[in-house]
Amino acid sequence: LQTMSGNEDDWLALKPQEPSPSQCCGSGCKPCIYDVYEKELAQWERAKAKKDKSLLMEKKEQSNNSELNPDTFTAFNISSVEQLTEDTYQYKFELPGNSSLQLSLGQHIVLRGVVNGLEVQRAYTPISPGNAEGYFEVLMKCYEAGLMSQYIKTWKKGDMVFWRGPFGGFPYRPNKYGELLMLASGTGLAPMLPILQSITDDEEDETFVTLVGCFRTFDKIYLKPLLQDLARYWNVRIFYVLSQETSLEKLPWSYQENTYIGRLAEDLVKMIINSCRRKPFVLICGSSAFNEDMNRYLKAAGIEENSCFVF
Repeated sequence: LQTMSGNEDDWLALKPQEPSPSQCCGSGCKPCIYDVYEKELAQWERAKAKKDKSLLMEKKEQSNNSELNPDTFTAFNISSVEQLTEDTYQYKFELPGNSSLQLSLGQHIVLRGVVNGLEVQRAYTPISPGNAEGYFEVLMKCYEAGLMSQYIKTWKKGDMVFWRGPFGGFPYRPNKYGELLMLASGTGLAPMLPILQSITDDEEDETFVTLVGCFRTFDKIYLKPLLQDLARYWNVRIFYVLSQETSLEKLPWSYQENTYIGRLAEDLVKMIINSCRRKPFVLICGSSAFNEDMNRYLKAAGIEENSCFVF
């Protein structure tokens, strides 16, 4: 690109767009999309002052070396799409060679989508083990009116999708807690699974786990075979709370004794805490309304705030 003065309109066209609230996933990423914008704006101002457009070139780069990076989006290839329920899908993404994402437990990555010219970003937690080689998998729920959902619904095998990260995470160490109580609503199951699998994969880790999965109906429980496998471990219990199921009799008998009909309300939370074998450390993941309710119920049950972690 030759250096050219360029008129004011040219420069305005190149000015970075301030992110709209829809682009911030709200998960406290470092750097946040707003941090990246500040950086790009400063770069644009420098280039404009020097009237040199070549100074803007670096910002257009997207990494194609398939190394996940918190600052820039990297393209990953979709290797399979599996529909789990009418609105939930499991996507598998390729990693080059036998590399792995190297996520620590419960870390999330941020997806970028463009819908009707509007850029949207959302955070998702891969459900594959952090050391899975050659691939990673993400569980995604599509909402009727969701902007990102409209983008995700168009995906096919072979498509390229842009991710950055990793961010956040729950600093888990084997045997650090006597018992983990996991309260998950819907796809809030995602950050729980890598932690649960790391415990069952480690013969030295004797942490008890009680997972409570909240779904609307029996058909909407994700990943049943995986959960049934995990529930066979001596230190793992899994309960289901189904808000729109009418009776337990319709369920397979193997589910009847560990399933509750209705909502995960305060009395049920208390009962589950009282049935824990040790004083639990609680992990929570769901909608903001779910997270707020759980925090309230835990407080009422005498669980201190420093004994909880919300994803």
